[in-house]
Amino acid sequence: MTDFDEMSEREYFAGVGERPGMFVGRPSFHALTAFLTGYDQSSARHGAPGLEGWHGWLVTRRGRDCSHAWPGQVLHIALPDGWDDLWELPPEHEARSIEVLFRLLDEFLANRESSARE
Repeated sequence: MTDFDEMSEREYFAGVGERPGMFVGRPSFHALTAFLTGYDQSSARHGAPGLEGWHGWLVTRRGRDCSHAWPGQVLHIALPDGWDDLWELPPEHEARSIEVLFRLLDEFLANRESSARE
């Protein structure tokens, strides 16, 4: 395995998505979005891009905006029929939301890597 400090952000987050419990304990959509928000804030404090552009990319990907921050945008994409209780997602919605979160994040980071090479 590559050392964390040698990984691209895309490789790093792929590892988080494969083993989320290693990073947040009991994986949940909320724990993982909090982890990603912390990563983003730390990146911003240290001059790295972090998740800069992520919210706007999600809005474009979804095709519309609303008052939700980026975790809500991910939920709208993952659960297009909505949800009853944001804090108590049924297990199948939780699993789907986590799967979609990391799929979207990988797509976002792949686009950013591609743009940086051009």
